Amino acid sequence: MAIWIVLPILTLLMFSLGLSLRIEDFGKVFRRPWPIAVALFGQIVLLPLIALGLARAFSLPPVFFIGLVLIACCPGGSSSNVFSRLAGGDVALSVMLTALSSLITLFTIPLVMSWATSLVGESVGISLPVGNLIKQNLVLMLLPVALGIGLHYLWPKGADKTDKVLGKLAFPLLLVLITVFYIQHHRTILEHIGVLGLCVTALILLAVGCSSLLSRLVRTDARQRRTVVIEVGMQNAAQAIAIASSPIIFANEQMAIPAILYSLMMNIVLLIYVGLVRRRG
Repeated sequence: MAIWIVLPILTLLMFSLGLSLRIEDFGKVFRRPWPIAVALFGQIVLLPLIALGLARAFSLPPVFFIGLVLIACCPGGSSSNVFSRLAGGDVALSVMLTALSSLITLFTIPLVMSWATSLVGESVGISLPVGNLIKQNLVLMLLPVALGIGLHYLWPKGADKTDKVLGKLAFPLLLVLITVFYIQHHRTILEHIGVLGLCVTALILLAVGCSSLLSRLVRTDARQRRTVVIEVGMQNAAQAIAIASSPIIFANEQMAIPAILYSLMMNIVLLIYVGLVRRRG
């Protein structure tokens, strides 16, 4: 049941991202290389490695081990630009980082998840059909973004109006998805909430701490640093749920539980972060 909710939600989120993108935005990569490099390194390289270390340290069962690595592999969440705006960050940079990570992870997710699955999954009968994963990501991730960009250039006013509507729907739709998953799997979630909740919270806190440290090391300004922290900490939970639940990939809704918990905790942690930033500002 949940998969038929998450698939249209993910498609709408990626379409909304496409509506907010401009082809000329990609030229900004060369004008602001350091904050982009730090954010992409933190999100695509560092976060999966931290997740792998935590999954081993907390001795997670294989299904949660793979689920934790999966949410860490996913690109930035669609709400990161809203959080960046609230924190006084660089919204244009946030949109660019979400777009770049969404494109790059089309290639990195199959690689990392193949490795994670071979590491702990095959012994318990969990396998990854890489071809199906690539096909689903192309249809649900790349195609909606391309359509959104195309609509912006063909019908700018309509694209702006659509983007405003979808922007308001994104968070409520994600809450609906989380509620449906909790109702379906509340016993499993409550049974593992202690260890898995600590593990997920540790992942988010380490993501925030490491990304802030890396940003300071390369001397990004305060606005860029806030954006990098939010972008690395905020993951696309809808994509992780879609991959875990998809009948053509893992077909395992329990694997989506780390993504559900991450989605809840990342909003709590990042709202606290935004509050602290605004108070200091």
